[in-house]
Amino acid sequence: MAHPTMFHDADPYLALLRTIALAFPEAEEVVSHGRPNFRVRKVFAVYGSGTKGPAATRVRYDHGLVVLPEESERPALVQDPRYFVPAYLAPSGWIGVDLTARGRDGPDDVDWDEVAELLDGSYRQVAGPRLVTRLDAEGGPAAHRRR
Repeated sequence: MAHPTMFHDADPYLALLRTIALAFPEAEEVVSHGRPNFRVRKVFAVYGSGTKGPAATRVRYDHGLVVLPEESERPALVQDPRYFVPAYLAPSGWIGVDLTARGRDGPDDVDWDEVAELLDGSYRQVAGPRLVTRLDAEGGPAAHRRR
């Protein structure tokens, strides 16, 4: 049974996220489990998630971004209230960030440089040496940030 689609193509957060994520070498978007997944050999980011637990305590993050952070970044991220432990992926080291946590003014409230850094760290962990070398040659994370 196919999962229902859990995003809107016209979502302005997703549009800006796509601009950054798809700029990484050989990155592509696929829909899996009803959500946009950004991948290169393996998935490096998922748009939208939720938490696990009893129904009364679960939280759905339609504008959440789930990434695999660098291990050295994890302690600081888990202390930040914008971040959450995503269902199913957390045991493998993934963490989510609520892109709407800064305020109610929409995507302009998001620190897209921070998002680019998170995507960069996650990408580097799954892309393999050839693509990481190519990424560095093309300017690293700064070249993939929102202009």
